[in-house]
Amino acid sequence: MFNLDTFKTFSRAVAFSAAAISAIAFTGAANAAPAQLFPLFQPLPSMAAPQPIQPYQAYQATPYQAAPSEDQDTVEMPARFRRQTVSYATREAPGTIIIDTPNTYLYYVLGNGQALRYGIGVGRDGFTWSGIQTVSRKAEWPDWTPPPQMIARQPYLPRHMAGGPGNPLGARAMYLGSTIYRIHGTNAPETIGRHVSSGCIRMTNEDVTDLYSRVNVGTKVVVLPMTERRAELGAATR
Repeated sequence: MFNLDTFKTFSRAVAFSAAAISAIAFTGAANAAPAQLFPLFQPLPSMAAPQPIQPYQAYQATPYQAAPSEDQDTVEMPARFRRQTVSYATREAPGTIIIDTPNTYLYYVLGNGQALRYGIGVGRDGFTWSGIQTVSRKAEWPDWTPPPQMIARQPYLPRHMAGGPGNPLGARAMYLGSTIYRIHGTNAPETIGRHVSSGCIRMTNEDVTDLYSRVNVGTKVVVLPMTERRAELGAATR
């Protein structure tokens, strides 16, 4: 005959035994290797601590630096070629320009036996000339268009160059009559005192600017020949 109490006691024993066995199995598996419940999710990489925010600083451009001067400031000018007032005997009227080609001086006649003397560069051998001209035109920072004669000798020269510090005519130019010659500045002040040009008269940019301020269109210009070498007269008075 079926005994209900006995059956309940037996069921409890079976259930307890099953629970014990499951606990032992689970503990063994846990000790062997932890189960990955969500294998598709990888751990997040370690993240560096955020950097502190720098205070805003306005952009400051590098200060513009002008190119080195092309003028005589970069060249030590011999004392005798520096602009100075000297004693100079001449019959030419005040305001006349006299080019002393052999001695590489330009005189601006002041009168009363004095002149303002500048150092200059003149034509090289075969390119010197002499005579009387007048200033027919004046130009500040002139453009340069080499004449055909110069292009024939130096075909690599530009056909035209706009005025500026890199232009061979420098800061100022005074054109002589209808010739191809000029009294002009230079971006090569080391050539002052030399016979290097194609016939033009070179001055430092500072000196040609000074002379330009004194000279008017129509000013007489006397260019002495190479054969008329004359001694320096007097000493500088300033």
